[in-house]
Amino acid sequence: MNVQRLSILGSTGSIGTSTLDVVARHPDRFRVFALTAHRQIDRLFDQCRAFLPEVVVVGDAEGAAELKQKLRAARLSTEVAYGPQALSAAASAAACDTVVAAIVGAAGLASSLAAARAGKKILLANKEALVVSGALFMRTVAEHGATLLPLDSEHNAIFQCLGTGSCTGAGVERLILTASGGPFLQRELDTLDAVTPDQACKHPNWVMGRKISVDSATMMNKGLEVIEARWLFDMPAERIEVLIHPQSVIHSMVAYADQSVLAQLGNPDMRTPIAHAMAHPDRIDSGVAPLDLTRMSNLSFYAPDLARFPCLRLGLQVLRDGCRASVTLNAANEIAVDAFLREQIRFTDIARVVERTLDQLPALAATAQLDDILAADERARATAHQIIAKLSAPRAVVATIH
Repeated sequence: MNVQRLSILGSTGSIGTSTLDVVARHPDRFRVFALTAHRQIDRLFDQCRAFLPEVVVVGDAEGAAELKQKLRAARLSTEVAYGPQALSAAASAAACDTVVAAIVGAAGLASSLAAARAGKKILLANKEALVVSGALFMRTVAEHGATLLPLDSEHNAIFQCLGTGSCTGAGVERLILTASGGPFLQRELDTLDAVTPDQACKHPNWVMGRKISVDSATMMNKGLEVIEARWLFDMPAERIEVLIHPQSVIHSMVAYADQSVLAQLGNPDMRTPIAHAMAHPDRIDSGVAPLDLTRMSNLSFYAPDLARFPCLRLGLQVLRDGCRASVTLNAANEIAVDAFLREQIRFTDIARVVERTLDQLPALAATAQLDDILAADERARATAHQIIAKLSAPRAVVATIH
């Protein structure tokens, strides 16, 4: 058995820590070559002590100096680097076989592309890399002989149901992505304005970071995931569906031409898809508790209410328009979610910011290259900031009066 040497990009987040849990269970199969994090220096230091990586990358020089001091005091020889170029270097290093791409948002695009150009096995949790650069990313994977395996629970479930990474020639009729509906599935619509960041981050089934938790509450995560599925599985937009499944037991389904429907089931724990992708085509212990089917007395499914979830409506619209506005969709959402978490806008303003940004900016050409994508991303972020300033200005005036 060859030992896989991993670069884990975003090791202090929920995907990164779950990946390290699987690594710790299988020291005969996996070694850590590199760990990266943006600012969580203390947690990264603890991971270095536990897994002894050769390289660690942080966001800036200040964080690198702090971490280097801690490592030297602990007599650890791990090399410390910082910045985007160091991140891409860790993803493409010859000493690494497998890259876990778990950086949240468009910030993970450059390093994920670097891993693809280096022909790595890429375990992709950074859905935004495909959302903003789907055609370019998939072409890079093919041209450089990289292997791409999905870590998102929904896409990993589809991959397992397909048995291959493609729908082509498999008699596949539809891909059905399930969604829990988040914490506000039954909440009165006229109370959503009052949702707080803490309430939005309290997911009923999954433990996730704050940004993706808000995306789950708005169901923008599902809007991004249908775009990701279009590129991952080469599936036309009209054959990708979303179903609300509050129990989060069935993670997604594939419907075939003979009307068979295959589903992947499991407890809502990211270690299952992570272990599957890490060991593929083998199966290994993930540390997840067995699914007790005798306790599954009710598995329910609903069509999503697009009035309740306007962010999902916007994602589906971008998908059906050919994904050419997906850069704008993602960038505006990242800015809007950050503003909500900072309490600058209301929960319901997130969709307003995204929709107004989409309305103001042109879609990209189908032949867009990386420079075009990055420029579009920058324009969308600037436009979203302008829209947020207008939305939040009246509240600031009221606060001043009182």
